[in-house]
Amino acid sequence: MDSAAEVSQETGFAGDSGAAKIQERLQRRHQTRIEDAERRKVAKESQSVAEEKGEYFYSTFNKERASIEELLSSCSGADRAVLTQKLEEATAKTLQLQKFLNDSLLFLTQYDLGQAQAALQKLQTSLAETREEGLPKKKFAFRARTKAADKVSAPVSDTPSPDAGPPADAGSTEVDGAAAQCGFSNMDNVHLTKTAEEIQRGDVLLTHLTNCKVRLLGSPSTLHMKHIDSCEILCGPVSSSVFVDQCRNSTLAFPCQQLRTHNTTNTQVYLHVTSRAIIEDCRGVSFAPFSWSYPTLEEDFAVSGLDRDRNNWSQVDDFNWLAAGTPSPNWTVIPEEDRKTTWDP
Repeated sequence: MDSAAEVSQETGFAGDSGAAKIQERLQRRHQTRIEDAERRKVAKESQSVAEEKGEYFYSTFNKERASIEELLSSCSGADRAVLTQKLEEATAKTLQLQKFLNDSLLFLTQYDLGQAQAALQKLQTSLAETREEGLPKKKFAFRARTKAADKVSAPVSDTPSPDAGPPADAGSTEVDGAAAQCGFSNMDNVHLTKTAEEIQRGDVLLTHLTNCKVRLLGSPSTLHMKHIDSCEILCGPVSSSVFVDQCRNSTLAFPCQQLRTHNTTNTQVYLHVTSRAIIEDCRGVSFAPFSWSYPTLEEDFAVSGLDRDRNNWSQVDDFNWLAAGTPSPNWTVIPEEDRKTTWDP
């Protein structure tokens, strides 16, 4: 083979190699375009599905909310038997609506979730007010403490104040044979306990408590805490919502579906929550995972219907802090070494 032929052959090989590389680049570019187009298609379909789910959620949520509001409106002027039946129906519908909201968390935006939770809280407040107006609770009467009451409420100090009168009975009262809302109010420096048999999956109200230790065993439907000062309050799984208002210098522990906390300062919360906790007008609130335990806790979790494996204890939304990407200064996570693990002697 002469020199010219050899050059021609080498040039040909070089040309084939360059063409192959160009072809390879073109194929990679084409593949990249196909993959980008597929990703855009999937993203568009996902967005469309999310929008459809969102539209379905709001349509269903608003329809059910209107149904409950209409049911509560019809309670006006109803006799006791009819009123009781309507309130039971409204309570059941409200719990179903709460579950529907919790099942929709994955595709709701933070803003939409806050709006829905606020609407649900307003509905729950309206339900409580309608019950209070139609089936008012009997005022607590001051009377001599019974042995049963001693088991429920034992003073921290064995030496009563010389100025102290007979203690109030903290158990549930009855009005015309119907049990009043379960809870404790206007107490100072006492140990307080409610059993599952006393709570009976009902609403629990704690208000105006100072220097108290409270143990709520069982699974309440809702838990309301208001005007709490320097208390330790531990509660079993709450099947729907916990509302905290005007609480300070306290330690709280409970599992729940949702938590809304207002006007609270210097308070630790040991939390298991399946949605997201919300704080508003709060300072110095700190969070850690729920760690209290008692013999029937697992049974109460089953009764409550809460998801044991889903805990968003550190996912806190501060409605007073809208700076995206900057942590709210109003709440913190309790360092592991500072978390309480022993609750009862």
